[in-house]
Amino acid sequence: MTTSRRTFLRLTGAGAVAAGLAACGTSGPQSSGSSTGGSSTAAGTTTYWYLTGQPQQGIRAAQVKRFNEANSGTQIKTNEFQNDAFKQKIKTAIGAGQGPTLIWGWGGGGLKSYVDANQVEDLTSWFGQNAELKSSIFPAAFGAATVGGKIYAMPVEATTPIVLFYNKRVFERVGAEPPKSWGDIMELVPKFNEAKVAPFSLGGQSRWTNMMWLEFLYDRIGGSEVFQNIFDGKAGAWSDPSSIKALEEVQKLVKANGFIKGFSSITADSNADQALLYTGKAAMMLHGAWTYGGMKADGGDFVSGGHLGYMNFPPVEGGKGDPSNSVGNPAAYLSISSKASDQDKETAKKFLANNTLDAASVDAWVGAGNIPVVKSAEAKLSAVSDPKDAEWLKFVYDTSSKAKYFGQSWDQALSPTQAEALLDNIAKLFQLSISPQQFADSMNAVIGK
Repeated sequence: MTTSRRTFLRLTGAGAVAAGLAACGTSGPQSSGSSTGGSSTAAGTTTYWYLTGQPQQGIRAAQVKRFNEANSGTQIKTNEFQNDAFKQKIKTAIGAGQGPTLIWGWGGGGLKSYVDANQVEDLTSWFGQNAELKSSIFPAAFGAATVGGKIYAMPVEATTPIVLFYNKRVFERVGAEPPKSWGDIMELVPKFNEAKVAPFSLGGQSRWTNMMWLEFLYDRIGGSEVFQNIFDGKAGAWSDPSSIKALEEVQKLVKANGFIKGFSSITADSNADQALLYTGKAAMMLHGAWTYGGMKADGGDFVSGGHLGYMNFPPVEGGKGDPSNSVGNPAAYLSISSKASDQDKETAKKFLANNTLDAASVDAWVGAGNIPVVKSAEAKLSAVSDPKDAEWLKFVYDTSSKAKYFGQSWDQALSPTQAEALLDNIAKLFQLSISPQQFADSMNAVIGK
């Protein structure tokens, strides 16, 4: 699975949306009946480009339909693209000053590149004028929308944290308790190995799956500021003592046979890593919340029978990070083109305020097995009919809404140049072919690029 496709899958979340995962693809645009291309600069042609794939495509289209029906004089026209085509098209169009009025994205590094090129509106004062709207959104979701202390995008759609999953049946068989600390994890490793069970499943060939371990260890050991310094381009930030310690700890786990044998040959897009967990060949798995749907669909009674356990990543002894912190995809993000006309900017702001996180949107996301990035979602969970799904969604809601800090996945937070270097060096780190210091040196060389 490519990184770009994986980032799209993240947004589909869990539960009922498992069937929607198959809708992902990499070919060109698919336009809706009301769609149009071209520049957003002409008044009266407010445009919005977004991704195909259900259920999110349908939810976005319904949002635009509601807006257009309520605002006959200021219509929004849409254009739909499959993932890889969208990434190329949006980059080219924005660079030429012909991007859409409403720019859908993942925030982080991509958003920062738009900000650096003066291509998107500063929404800080607008959020100040719409304080009720801002306060309705999970606070931690604004991290990936913020550049240089200013807000350039609105968090929308669903939140998808990374979760530590475990197989309750395996734990019971071995006589073990779920880990409450990093020390517990390291103590569990030999216990499961002795029982001929892999401590952790890992689709390591995909590389980004390895990255999730570092994201949590950096946070738990050094706090959120360690990666923030990297994101900000601080020279030598990868050599922070907490960074080196995190790299050392993950290699200790590899050397202790903490992962399934042959993990570097297992791909995440085959869902083989999930199968290792629900078949009991592995005791635990660190993975995205989007895997819940796949495990429910393919794992027999693993989910329905109450055999799936899950938790936030535990603290590291002596670490500075808040154990409530999470990592993953805090939200999707909508920005407004700075090249749009004043009229189209106002139309876009009206759409953001009234149609992206309204009650109908919240109902739709929850109904599709997702947690939208608003506090009002909690009240909707009682309507979820399956008690296991309701329990899961409450966990995702609590993890996302209570996070003091929700770190965006590194390969999205960083520039494409840094992200590719990161994934390459992470693979080498897990294969023990480079040392922690060599990893840091390689990554320091691309900071700011």
